Amino acid sequence: MAWQWFHRLGSPRWFYEKSAPWLPWLGALTAALLLVGAVWGLAFAPPDYKQGNSYRIIYVHVPTAVLALAGYYVMAISGAVGLIWKMKLADMVMKSAAIIGAVLTFLALFTGAVWGKPTWGTWWVWDARITSMVLLLFLYLGVIALQEAYQSRDTANKASAILALVGTVNIPIIYKSVDWWYTLHQPATIKFTSQSTIHPSMFYPLLTMIIGFYCFYALALIMQTRVEILQRERRTQWVRDIVEGGEKGKGKREKGKVEGSTA
Repeated sequence: MAWQWFHRLGSPRWFYEKSAPWLPWLGALTAALLLVGAVWGLAFAPPDYKQGNSYRIIYVHVPTAVLALAGYYVMAISGAVGLIWKMKLADMVMKSAAIIGAVLTFLALFTGAVWGKPTWGTWWVWDARITSMVLLLFLYLGVIALQEAYQSRDTANKASAILALVGTVNIPIIYKSVDWWYTLHQPATIKFTSQSTIHPSMFYPLLTMIIGFYCFYALALIMQTRVEILQRERRTQWVRDIVEGGEKGKGKREKGKVEGSTA
């Protein structure tokens, strides 16, 4: 039963049809969490005793960095599933995750530079954490480039999956870089094995933003995967039916507008 469900999940059509009802609820939850977290963190959390109000960029920087790393595992696992079980949907998720991950990694680097200027006195330093994050960005871009480099879709998927799997070595390096080497980055303030060093008044809005970004990532991944499904399956009858149905609905709406304007 579980194996049958696993293979059903790998069907692009099944995923496209089943994911449609999730989008409004997931979108509402994402918007609520991000709104609450942003207002809580930017307006109500106290200023830091050393950095003042400049630290508040963590409410964007930390969630984007966390999702950039977690999203890489989503991409790599999807690549492995596509490589081993030849599931088309897994390959589509891999490409979608690469696009979203590249954007999140860029935002993490950009917001980190903005935070670094008042904190370190410079926009950029080539320390271990930042350098490994730049490498992460290039890995994401590499997967995207390989998807477009081959005329054969199967070859592109295999090459992308192999690069994604090899690149997972970089993720623990990013996590542990502040412990293994000298770096301007402070050690992790949110810890699961010991007491966190961030004050609860700052931690709870940050946690809300992280959860909100996880929901945003899921929403963006589903939507991007749905777009990828329509592009790759455009020659199938079920996608043609969707397109024809959309065109008929558009035609009826335009006809209704014309009739309404002439009445």
